[in-house]
Amino acid sequence: MTARAAALVLALAFLAPAWAPADEPPAPSRARALADLRDPGDVGARRRGAQMLGETGTMADAPALVAALRDADPLVRALAERSLWEVWHRSGDAETDRLLARGIEHMNERHGQAAVETFTRIIERRPDFAEGWNKRATVYFLLGEYERSLADCDEVVKRNPYHFGALSGYGMIWLELGEPEKALGWFERALDVNPNLVQVEETVQTLRRLLIERRRNAL
Repeated sequence: MTARAAALVLALAFLAPAWAPADEPPAPSRARALADLRDPGDVGARRRGAQMLGETGTMADAPALVAALRDADPLVRALAERSLWEVWHRSGDAETDRLLARGIEHMNERHGQAAVETFTRIIERRPDFAEGWNKRATVYFLLGEYERSLADCDEVVKRNPYHFGALSGYGMIWLELGEPEKALGWFERALDVNPNLVQVEETVQTLRRLLIERRRNAL
């Protein structure tokens, strides 16, 4: 796979993936979910905790969920990733959340300018809400407005340094700008947060081979 083809595969990495709901019964509270997630001896408890934090967790729980991305159990890792996206998509304000859903609909319908306008309203309303910036960064990337996308990614990571979607987004942008070495560094940073990003890992391996070949040819 070429570096550009890998970038196209990753083009929606800013967005939350779709996950099938787990079958585990929910834990009764956020505090219980955190305790379950941290239970080293009970994988079922960790699965319940990872799932429930998607419903009850806050940004303060991100470090615990990020740690769970390295759990020995693959389902715990998958549920933790999904729950991070769910936490990141909750602003704490019903109108902002409604606007976010509308903006995502615009994106899915390929109404780029309408999506930009909706996400801009979110940013104006709640500039502290990282996901508003992240979604606008995604739209700018898809529209080919790479400098604007980079600027919005900067705003995302100021507010949410764990945002592996934005970190991999930097990599995609730098690939499009013809800077594979910079792209590689950002993809590696995304993997440092979430080592389960299979497509990002594949892109990293492609870029490493590309850069090695370039260095050989330069000798």
